[in-house]
Amino acid sequence: MILRPKPFSRHHGTLAGAASTAPTVPVPNWLRRAIPNAQSPAGKGFGPNALEDVAIAAGAAIGVLDVAVRRQERWAGAWRQRLALSAAAATAKQLGRVEDEAALRDAVLLTRPGDFFSVGPAGLLLIAWRRLAARPGDELLTEKNLAAVLEEFGYAPDDEVVSDLADDLRQLAAGVGMVGTLTGAFMAAERHGFARAVGAWLADALLAQRLGWAHAVPLLGAEAALGASARPRQSPASSVVTGIETNPERAKSLLAAQARAALRAIDLFGDLGRPAEKLLAVAPKLRAKGADTVVDRLLNEDALVASRGGKREQKSGMSDRGLRRLFDRLVELGAVRELSGRPTFRIYGL
Repeated sequence: MILRPKPFSRHHGTLAGAASTAPTVPVPNWLRRAIPNAQSPAGKGFGPNALEDVAIAAGAAIGVLDVAVRRQERWAGAWRQRLALSAAAATAKQLGRVEDEAALRDAVLLTRPGDFFSVGPAGLLLIAWRRLAARPGDELLTEKNLAAVLEEFGYAPDDEVVSDLADDLRQLAAGVGMVGTLTGAFMAAERHGFARAVGAWLADALLAQRLGWAHAVPLLGAEAALGASARPRQSPASSVVTGIETNPERAKSLLAAQARAALRAIDLFGDLGRPAEKLLAVAPKLRAKGADTVVDRLLNEDALVASRGGKREQKSGMSDRGLRRLFDRLVELGAVRELSGRPTFRIYGL
């Protein structure tokens, strides 16, 4: 039986200005070997009880990820937003779009404030995944939030569909185990004619609520192999709740995808932790007025534009020249990277 941890306080953890000393979370070698890659059948290498074996491996991977989440590192926001960018790029590719991570980042960051829909359909995909990473976990599956995210995924507003979907998700959250919740999220999306990316978004939100995380971690959106799509169901939500009993092969595929995604998130946690700790270490030495605001945003967002004119306005009170000088200094110190490779409209992040 998997217990449901109580939600933790968002204010507990590393104190402001104090850097933790262990940004990495160790993953046992047996776990990395046990999780099949995207090209391998989900049950390959397991015994006759393959579904149970894959579920154990996925549960172990989520357990390690839970350790990282509960550290509440000051840079966890940037970590989740970087995962959201990967999920959005994979979603765009699944939909036949050509935008990669760099193009998606440009679409959102270089749009002026208040110009929401000018980010384009691909930019809205990124906003949908950013919504998952940024909003409190207990707000993600409200009807208001579901309506907004479905619009960002490109679906026309439909209050009845949103209400039915919310009912499905409440049943999944209340009466199904972890495996059933995972498969049921995809079945609920498909029952209403939504793409697999929506199912991935819902599954990540349900996982966060089940584990009591303050914010969801974008995981499944970046997985290209999410199991064969099921035929959209027209039956009541009870068919979603009991779906795990009728499609064990799909459950194995989704569990393997969730395990891979958890390991990828854990690895990124370590990769971003090192520059983040360096940024926290050099932050007290920065003398520019407003530098503390910029540092805080770097720790909470995927990237920032070295200009106050982009969509993600810095709100630091610094001039464009001052921002550029600050970012140049941070690059010299090895605390951030320039991500665009351009001489103008530069973008910086961990």
